[in-house]
Amino acid sequence: MLKLKSWLFAVLVLAITAAPVVAENNDAKKSNDNAANTASAEGSPAASPNPSPSPSINPSVSLAATDANVTALLGVLVMKGVLAPAEANAIQNAAPSAQFQVLVEALSRKGVLNAADLSAATKPATPPAVAAAAVPAPENETMSSSLTTAEGSPQSQTQPQPPYPSRVAGEVAPPPTAVVTAVTPIRVFPVDAPKPGGLAGIKAGPITLAPYGFIKATIVHDSSDPDGDDFPFPGIWLNAGNNSTFNTGPTEDPEVHVKARSTRFGMNFEWPDVSPKLTITGKIEGDFEGNFTEVDNADVTSIRNNQPRLRLAFVRLDYHASENTDLFFVGGQDWTLFGSGALMNIVETTFNGAFWGNIWERSPQLRVGFIQTLEKERHVNLEGQFGVMMPSTGQILKLGNAAGNGLAAQLGQGEREGADADRPEYEGRVALSYQIDRARGVAPAQIAFAGFHSRRTSIVPNSSYLCDGGENILACSLESAFPNGFQASSTQWGGQFVAQLPTRWFTLTATAYKGGDLRFFLGGQINGYVTDTGGLTATSGPYVTADGGPLAAAGGAELGCTVTLVAGACPSGDAAVAAQRPVRAFGGFVQLGLPLSRWFNADPKGHNAGWQLHLLVGKDQVVDRDLNNPGFSGSLPMLMGKSAIATLYYKVNNWATFGFEQSIYATRAEDHSLLYTIAGVPSNEWQDHRTEFGPIFTF
Repeated sequence: MLKLKSWLFAVLVLAITAAPVVAENNDAKKSNDNAANTASAEGSPAASPNPSPSPSINPSVSLAATDANVTALLGVLVMKGVLAPAEANAIQNAAPSAQFQVLVEALSRKGVLNAADLSAATKPATPPAVAAAAVPAPENETMSSSLTTAEGSPQSQTQPQPPYPSRVAGEVAPPPTAVVTAVTPIRVFPVDAPKPGGLAGIKAGPITLAPYGFIKATIVHDSSDPDGDDFPFPGIWLNAGNNSTFNTGPTEDPEVHVKARSTRFGMNFEWPDVSPKLTITGKIEGDFEGNFTEVDNADVTSIRNNQPRLRLAFVRLDYHASENTDLFFVGGQDWTLFGSGALMNIVETTFNGAFWGNIWERSPQLRVGFIQTLEKERHVNLEGQFGVMMPSTGQILKLGNAAGNGLAAQLGQGEREGADADRPEYEGRVALSYQIDRARGVAPAQIAFAGFHSRRTSIVPNSSYLCDGGENILACSLESAFPNGFQASSTQWGGQFVAQLPTRWFTLTATAYKGGDLRFFLGGQINGYVTDTGGLTATSGPYVTADGGPLAAAGGAELGCTVTLVAGACPSGDAAVAAQRPVRAFGGFVQLGLPLSRWFNADPKGHNAGWQLHLLVGKDQVVDRDLNNPGFSGSLPMLMGKSAIATLYYKVNNWATFGFEQSIYATRAEDHSLLYTIAGVPSNEWQDHRTEFGPIFTF
């Protein structure tokens, strides 16, 4: 790799140094001739050293005169796989004065050039007696190389680790290196701040556009799928209607699905700015995981009429305050700071481990943060972020339908109860990235802590009261204390720890969380909040709320008396709103990624370079005290969800990957109760043994 870097840099220096001669004496020479000559010069990196002195760099060279040479060099880099054609086109389409800078930045991001190379490019080189011969560094010493000088004495040179892009969920993985890359953890927040001109793509006037996405088609077999979904859902069966007995009938209810709606599409943006310290980027992303259409002309065929939906839509501003300090602002819909710091790397991405240990969300938000580089050699970055999010409590539309509330229940639980609290949701995250394994093709490790705090509120208007003119003595006495109606509220909170530890041999990803009312973050076995009637001698309700409740999956708004009733009524001044408390839960997952191809030294450009095996266990559990407290009402009867997943990936090339996944999803009922009847057998646990296989074509 060092030898490749040396002669690529030598060609780059030669092309720029020769620009005045080319511009003055050889304007008519075709760019493909230049490419041929350059390729010929690069084709013999092991040839005898040239005894003549190397030409020094002239910093005053007019870059506009180097177009032909840059074009020739780009052709060579594309031919050798260093640059993708799209990247080369983006560089060539840049302004003449910016082509060289964009090219250097692209080569730096890929690790072809390092800090020492860039420094040498801006100062005259010392003419050596003979050309320096690069000595390849061992794999575990990518940041320190030994060079032999003209005098023959060894010279130690420390090289900082090049910026390593994150593998953002749904986007193209980092380009291949000279070795098979290690398993890169999925990260939705970048390790490094974006730099001006760092996005390679299509030029639309001054804006750079970079489309991306994937097409995924899989066949799925579920050993038990009572809901009929094409993704695993926790063991609360929603499609049984009023006759729901948690009974699968004569079989376990196995199903086969063929699906393509996981297909995803997106576009990255970069806008220019007059300030070299300001970078403006953005993203729009969607998929076809929305609902199925119910229009008349597609009623019968609705199963294949998947509706698109918005996943992400945000703009990010980065201000590079100094070489080591970046300040940024994000506005739009992005991943939440809490819950999304670590994601499962699995084939099933429709629910993506929700309610089985993988908490995550995307939400409208405004957030600010910083990235501080503490040490370049080991790529040590400290990141801090704080944001205000849309306050949401989650919802279950089908349970709302079962309760006769339909869309009102969906909007009430998903939007109104959070918004009616009259305050945003607060989230924060701090992360430390560092290079624990300095081998080539290994991403930086990261540990992070995140948390959130929010509130939800139900509103009960007096038109929902139960006082019927005096016959309901208890209700009338309680409601008289709140003549204009009342509100019932509860808090939402959570904390999470994340560790992503990539090495050349394996990548370990682990996360643990605990919180209250985690339904929106896909935790807590769908539970939200409960109504606490402890300490109340009598209650009235639940009352119908203005925001769609009550629901079967949450506590209801109730009034109660705190003292002994007198003649069936609550004494004046002793009425109270029954407290609502979040259902607490905890869980997480551990995933081990094994780069099989790297273990066996596969050719990084061959067809066996993309074998990876991922092993995962996950768990999401409700705090038993909240589930079984006799004074609480509104919880669901599910204690725990647990998962075990094995995923094998075979990457044909950078665009085509096949995935095979075998998984077990299980839901356990509370108190060892025999909640389920599976193929006629009472059981405390429902299980789905799931097999999924198919190709993923990335662009």
